[in-house]
Amino acid sequence: MLTQETTGASRGKAETFTSIGDTVPVLTHEENAGENVERLLGALEALLLIAREPMSIVTLARAVSLSQARTESLVRQIARELDGSEGGRVHGFHLREVAGGWRLYTNPAYSDIVGSYVVEGESGKLTIPALETLAVIAYRQPVTRAQIAAIRGVSVDSVVRTLQTRGLISEVGATETTGAILYGTTPFFLEAMGLASLSDLAPLAPYLPEASELDEVAKELQ
Repeated sequence: MLTQETTGASRGKAETFTSIGDTVPVLTHEENAGENVERLLGALEALLLIAREPMSIVTLARAVSLSQARTESLVRQIARELDGSEGGRVHGFHLREVAGGWRLYTNPAYSDIVGSYVVEGESGKLTIPALETLAVIAYRQPVTRAQIAAIRGVSVDSVVRTLQTRGLISEVGATETTGAILYGTTPFFLEAMGLASLSDLAPLAPYLPEASELDEVAKELQ
């Protein structure tokens, strides 16, 4: 994602950048001394806007030459302003703390409009079988392919490969008895789902079979 270069009076006070992988703008010590709050907030918003993944407070603090405590305070101020909790309007996007960092997301209040637009003609979305398999892995991880198949009742080899290709799951080990590969979700899964941790998942796991029960069913399918 490209951004405009600094111009006019601001030229020379901050480095410019063209993408998240290039140099991020760093405010001068003179600016920080006076703490131009509006400029600091704007700089943080700009960084968050171009982020390809959640940005940690450490990274943001370094970019704007502030302490981590002060940076987090400003980031949370932005979050409050976007969700309207400080009396302003509810924006179309909001700032969320997920997967160890902060990232902008579309506001769920407008999910019906955004969802219909994204889904229309979207060929890259996950299929229902893929979503079902991802849900099983998320709630029962670490889990083997045989255990996933035991829950879904069908072969999941191709679906598991798809989820791996998308970066949503990865190999996390192997069972001690059979050496079967165990799968679990990735940090990207948390980011994509807008979750801070797996504990934020809806409490559905108790309704799934226990691992021991899955092993028995898996043996019957072999």
